[in-house]
This record gives sequence, structure tokens and C-alpha cells, in this order.
Amino acid sequence: MATGAGPAAGPGCGALSTVVFDEALCGYDFGPGHPMHPVRVDLTMRLADSLGVLERVRVVPAPIADDDLIRTVHDDDLVRAVTRLGHEGGSDLAHGLGSDDNPVFRRMHEATAHVVGASVEAFRRVWSGESLHSANVTGGLHHAMPGRASGFCVYNDVAIGIQHLLDSGATRVAYVDVDAHHGDGVEKVFWDDPRVLTISLHETGEMLFPGTGYPHETGGPEAEGSVVNVALPPGTSDAGWLRAFHAVVPPLLREWEPEVLVTQHGCDSHVEDPLTHLNLTVDGHRTTYEALHALAHEVAGGRWIVTGGGGYALVDVVPRSWSHLLATMTGTAIDPLLPTPQVWRDHVTRSLGRTAPLRMTDGREVVWRDWSEGYDPATWLDRSVHATRTAVFPLHGLDPAAW
Repeated sequence: MATGAGPAAGPGCGALSTVVFDEALCGYDFGPGHPMHPVRVDLTMRLADSLGVLERVRVVPAPIADDDLIRTVHDDDLVRAVTRLGHEGGSDLAHGLGSDDNPVFRRMHEATAHVVGASVEAFRRVWSGESLHSANVTGGLHHAMPGRASGFCVYNDVAIGIQHLLDSGATRVAYVDVDAHHGDGVEKVFWDDPRVLTISLHETGEMLFPGTGYPHETGGPEAEGSVVNVALPPGTSDAGWLRAFHAVVPPLLREWEPEVLVTQHGCDSHVEDPLTHLNLTVDGHRTTYEALHALAHEVAGGRWIVTGGGGYALVDVVPRSWSHLLATMTGTAIDPLLPTPQVWRDHVTRSLGRTAPLRMTDGREVVWRDWSEGYDPATWLDRSVHATRTAVFPLHGLDPAAW
């Protein structure tokens, strides 16, 4: 049995880690009734600050991306539509704008361009060597397509960041997406690009938006095997998630040997998330972050770019999970038994009238059964993992039956 004991921290991570953030990034706001409310970002940064995490990183301001940068991935028609509607109002459903998922809001282009600029700054800092790790928790807008907004995502900051790496000379980029929803937009952009490996672990599209991301989807004719999808059954908990993760992600990353690791950390896989059907805990999230941190050091020289993503339990989950994420980036973990700071709890009560969680843990011991201990075809989870390994591993010269 494998356990959630964290790996040794990478040397000097804190001194070489940056968080790209300024308060204006909370302007990416679809309105008070929308699930993806920016209060989750505000509460994350307040909690990370009150825990002392931000003292161990360099917080740097976020530039605003210009239209030319956005157009490295997105069609000009979409950029013009987002800009126009953000000033005039209205809708353009052909471009995914004005729907319940993606309502138009004032200065939508400027707000989303700011998120893109923050992510690209994180990518730039890592690729240039200014930072070993860099994060933008407001990023991770992985559903946006080249020609339309989708799934709460107007522009795809992750895809634009990866394209920036490629345009800067990168030849092997790995992207791992642990959001509960399939990372379809990033996959679409790099579907036929052999320089980018995209791996998405998500609730099966049989049950959840966007209805894609199956094991047989493995990339275009010029890049077979560059797309990897693990479609997990509803109800998957920490143990099943980590079993699937360790059965697929580390072997592929070790074989791929990326120059940089990019990760998207939607925490909507949590049992309390209102939009999904997975059963992870904050403790499972933290264990995943530790594994990805260790892999960044093992396979990519420590070069690690981190974004946020989904997560709609705005008070109880997102701030704790992402504070653990930022702490993991510094190489100094937060003790899960640590109480959440009183000053943060008081702010939650005062500003939202809510009772904040008392500890940085959900009280779960994270244990999983390693794939090397055997495959059980009677379980949906194991059949899903086996299907992914069978579809993809041979394309990388790996034996799906071996460990």
C-alpha cells in the first residue's frame, strides 16, 4: 500500500518560487450568481498570506496580455467579439458568449487578458530561469477553444502560455490537468503537435461536462500518443484517484522527459464541490501536489508552472487546497493539522456571513493501492486506468502490462 507521505522538498524552492498576482485579477467575474466567483481567489490569497506562505515566495505583479499574444491561440473573430460585448453588452452564442456558463460582463476582454498575462508571466519566468516554480492561481481556463469561449473560460491562458514556451524554443512540454473536468481546450490546441504531451485525469464525460476525454483519444496523426485521458468513474475518492494518477502520470513523464512541467489544479474533484461527482478531500489534493512537485524535480529539472482551475466550494475547499498548493511550491509544506488562522476565519464571517473551516485538513489518511499490486477488471476504476495504459503506453514504448 502506498501512503500520502510527501517527497523530500526540492532544494531552495522557496527562494526561486514566484506567485503572479495582483488584486485586479479578481475582475474576472461573471457575476454574483455564477459558480466561479472570484471570492475563492481572494480567500486563497488571504489564507496563504495569514499562514505565512507568501513570505516564502516572491509575489510579482501581473501584466495584461496584448491582442497579438492572445491571437497566438485564439481566432481574431473571438477576440473582437469578446472586446465588443464587454463594452456594449449583448450575446454572441456562436462564440460561446452570453450563455449561462459564459455570461458577458463589463470589460470582459481586459479582465481575461489580465489572467492570460499573469499566466504567460509565470511561463516566461520559469523558461527564462528567473524562477524555478511560478504560479497563477487565477489561471487554468482550460476549456476555451480557439474560436469560442466554453465552460467558464473565455481565453485559454494555459494554451497561450504553452504556445509561448514553444515560440521561445521549447521542444518538449508536459501538461498535467487534475481538474474534475476534461482539459479539452488545451488538448484541442495541441492535438497534433508532437512537442506537447497533455495528460488529463477527470470524471468521465459520460457524467460530466464537456463529455469528452476518453482513453481512445490519443492525439492527431502527427502526434499519436501525445494526448492522454484518464476518465474516472463518479464517486472516485482519494485512494482511487491516486491509484490512477500513479499508474499513468509518472511513467509517461519519465519517458517523455519534458523540459518544463505545466500543471492545472482545479480542485472541483472535492467531495463537497457542487458541480461534480468525485469524492476527493483536501488531503488527497495535497498529496497530488506533492507528487507533481517531486516529478517536476525528477523529470524537468524543477521547472514547474502552476495554474488554478475549477473549484466551486468557494470557502470550504478552494482556499485550503490552493494554499497547500502554493506551500508545496515553496518546498515547505503546511502541517495538515494546523488550525486555519483566526484572522482569516474572522474575515470569512465578517465578509460572507459564513463559518470557515477550522483546520487545513479534512481529517483523512491518504492511502492507495499501487498499480503494481495488481489489476482488478471487476472495478470500473481499474478498467478505466487499464484502457488508458493500453491505448497510450505502447505509443511511448512502454508495456501497459508492466510496472
